[in-house]
Amino acid sequence: MPRRCCLNKESRINNKIQAKEVRLIGAEGEQLGVVSLEKALQLALEEELDLVEVAPQADPPVCRIMDYGKYKYRMKKKMHKSKQKARQIQVKEIQIRPKTDIHDYNFKMNHARRFLVDGNKAKITMLFRGREMSHVDIGKQMLVKMAQELTEISIIEREPKLEGNHMIMILAPKDTSPKLS
Repeated sequence: MPRRCCLNKESRINNKIQAKEVRLIGAEGEQLGVVSLEKALQLALEEELDLVEVAPQADPPVCRIMDYGKYKYRMKKKMHKSKQKARQIQVKEIQIRPKTDIHDYNFKMNHARRFLVDGNKAKITMLFRGREMSHVDIGKQMLVKMAQELTEISIIEREPKLEGNHMIMILAPKDTSPKLS
């Protein structure tokens, strides 16, 4: 039995359709032409389906004979699937110092590599304390070296730039699609 109310604000169904004439599409997708609203409602009632306004902006509006419950369910599933596919890219931060030892440097490099492979951005922050501020060039060389070692999987989104006692560089993954492991 067809529903008699409008469940969705975007789609008018059955008696909520206000046009006098509609361009009708049948249940199987066939074009039935421009018919009066009464005839379209009668055809939908005969097939025990709903008359759904799918393109209200058209002149005359386009209506389709379909099971509105199934249509709404499919649209909800489609929206859910598209939300799952949309992935938020996070910015992961790695902090190093100009006096960082080679082992610690390699450890931090592996973290950055993993972040980039997972599809996230890596924000590398070089911290300068006290007299280390006179050796900003050493810190910049370390950041440039790190960026060069990661060129096969990343691009430099933000060049190393000194802000107060921090030098910040941001690396973004070349391929934004995440790799499943």
